[in-house]
Amino acid sequence: MANNMTNTTNNTVPGTGLNKTFFDRELLEGARTRLVHADYGQKRSIPAHNGKRVEFRRWNLFDIDENMCALSEGVTPDGQTLSQSIVEAEVSQYGAYVEISDLLEQTAYEDVLTDSAALLGEQLGTVVEWVTRDAMCSGNNVQRAGGKTLRSEIEATDTLTVDEIRKAVRTLKKAKARPFGGKNGRKQHFICICSPDATYDLQNDPMWQDVSKYAAHEQLYTGEIGMLFGVVFVESTEAKVIRQAVHTKVAAHVGGSAEVTLEALSKEGAAFLNKGGAMITLGDKEYAVASADAEKKTVTLQEAPGSAIGAGTLAYTAEAGKMDDATKTAADVHMTLVFGKDAYGTVDLSSTGAVTTIIKGRGSAGTDDPLDQRATVGAKVMGFTAAILNDLWLLRIEHGVSA
Repeated sequence: MANNMTNTTNNTVPGTGLNKTFFDRELLEGARTRLVHADYGQKRSIPAHNGKRVEFRRWNLFDIDENMCALSEGVTPDGQTLSQSIVEAEVSQYGAYVEISDLLEQTAYEDVLTDSAALLGEQLGTVVEWVTRDAMCSGNNVQRAGGKTLRSEIEATDTLTVDEIRKAVRTLKKAKARPFGGKNGRKQHFICICSPDATYDLQNDPMWQDVSKYAAHEQLYTGEIGMLFGVVFVESTEAKVIRQAVHTKVAAHVGGSAEVTLEALSKEGAAFLNKGGAMITLGDKEYAVASADAEKKTVTLQEAPGSAIGAGTLAYTAEAGKMDDATKTAADVHMTLVFGKDAYGTVDLSSTGAVTTIIKGRGSAGTDDPLDQRATVGAKVMGFTAAILNDLWLLRIEHGVSA
C-alpha cells in the first residue's frame, strides 16, 4: 500500500467546525490498527490513467548442472537465456458509509461524525487486511501440523509447535527465500503472522523466546511478540481460520425438488455454498450445490433427490478439519504464515492512496435533502489488491488450536 493512505481536501461539514483533514486522520488511525498482513509485502501503486492491472516481474535463477559451469580450455560455452516470472494483479474497489441525521448530530453525547470516521477506518482497514490475508493464504506451499497430509485430518491437538516453526524455516531456507533485516543492527529474519490462539499454544513450549528476552531496540514491528529460530512473530486477530460453514439440520424437503429448507443458514454459510464447486452432505449423501439463500434458509441442489429427505436429517459441509464421526462437527483449522521478503505484493492507486474519507454535509444532496436533515460519512478503497509473488517463499502452516 502507498504510504499516503488518504487524500485530503477541505470540506467543512455544517454544524461541526471540523474539516475533512481531521476526519481523514481519524479514518487513517482506525485503519492502521488493523494492518498486519498488508504491512510486509512489496508495495506497488498504479499511476492515474494507467488501467487497473499491474505486473510484478522477477528474474528466474539459473540452474546449476552436474558440470558446475566447468570450462574447457579454449572453448566458449553456450550462452544462457534470461527468463522472468510474471504475476499480474487487478485492483478492486471497496466502500461503506453511515447516514447521520441533523437531530442525532446535534443531540448525541458523543461526536458522531468523528466516531463514525474512526469506525469506518477500522472497517475498511479490516477489508484491506482480509484481501491481503486471503491472497497470502491462497498459495500451494503448505505444511500441515502433526504430519497430516490433508486439511480434513487436522485435529485440535495438532497445534503450532516449535518443531513446526523449525520445519518451516528449513523449507524457506532450501527455497532460498530472502530474509528481512540485516540492517540497522537487526538480525536477518523471516516473519510469521499467527493468531492469538496459535501463539498461546506456541508459548507453552519451553524453547519459546519471549519478547522480553531480546533487546528492545530490535522490536520494530507493530504486534511483534517474540523471536525464535530466526523468525519474528507478529500477532494478528485477523489471521485466517477455516471453520465449518454449515452444520444444521434439514427443516423440510419434498421428494423430486432440488430445493431443501434448513433449520439455520448464516450469511457466511450461504456465501460458502454459493461458491463454485461447493458441496453439502445431507444425511449420508453428498450433493453439489447450485445456490443458497440465507434469508430463506434454502439450498438448491444441482440435482433433485428422488425421494424426500426427512426433517431432522443432518446437513453439513466438510471444508474444515477432522470431523467427529457422531456429531459431524469439524475442527477449526488456523492458518499461520511464515515468509521471506518479496514473497507477496500489494497494489493500490497512487492518485488516491489506499483509503479515503468522503464527507457529505447536510443539504449537499440538493432537492433530495430539502430540509438539510442528513449528512454522511463514507470511506472508500478506490483500488486495492494483493498477490503472491513467489509461492516458495511463503509457507502456510495449517494447524489446530488447544482452546
